[in-house]
Amino acid sequence: MSRYAPRPGAAPVPRMITAQAALETRMLLRNGEQLLLTAVIPTLLLVLFSAVEIVDLPGGDDGDRVDFLAPGILALAVLSTAFTSQAIATGYERRYGVLKRLAASPLPRWALMCGKTCAVLVTLVLQSVLLCAVAFALGWSPHGNPLSVLLLMVLGAAGCSGLGLLMAGTLRAEATLAAANLVFVLLVFFGGVIVPLDDFPDTVASLLRLLPVTALSDGLRDVLRDGAGMPWADAGVLAVWAVAAPAAAARWFRWE
Repeated sequence: MSRYAPRPGAAPVPRMITAQAALETRMLLRNGEQLLLTAVIPTLLLVLFSAVEIVDLPGGDDGDRVDFLAPGILALAVLSTAFTSQAIATGYERRYGVLKRLAASPLPRWALMCGKTCAVLVTLVLQSVLLCAVAFALGWSPHGNPLSVLLLMVLGAAGCSGLGLLMAGTLRAEATLAAANLVFVLLVFFGGVIVPLDDFPDTVASLLRLLPVTALSDGLRDVLRDGAGMPWADAGVLAVWAVAAPAAAARWFRWE
């Protein structure tokens, strides 16, 4: 055998996960529809509702409005990337047989999911940098412990990612596309992202607080706007979703 011939056998699993994550990230960043969902819409919502008094928000001046909106928009970014975008992309990969072909490659199925999750985390970092820069330009003045913010966002991303994979692995691609977009639109207005939960009846607000995006926006608002410590009630809700949703996806996900 020539010394220049490639060594037979599969590459180490960490290298395969890194390569898959890089591929998934490039595919997402090159997809105009995905960019519209993950970057353009959250940015426009942040700018529009900060500048125009369409909805009554706590506080009167522009600085108070962006202090309320920025944590909610960060939670919306987690929802758009980890849930909506991932559900649609994975649903169509399943329909076109991409997942079936990848399952026949040396890349283990669990490593494929790790690659997708890493791509989501990379995209979230880029989203957060963009949204924070826009929020600072609008007069945002955050407080609180960054580690609490990081923990809340990781828990929220894990829960939303599990729900996205569960939807993509159990519904047809067309149904996933419709359902994921519908959930995104509904949670913009009913997830505590833009409209304060205090505007809803108490019973409805109590139920909405059990949703992952509501718990995430509520917890981020406690830390970044009010300077509170770790909001354990919201973190507990997110932790339940972070465990239950991926477990359900692993149990019911169909690859074909």
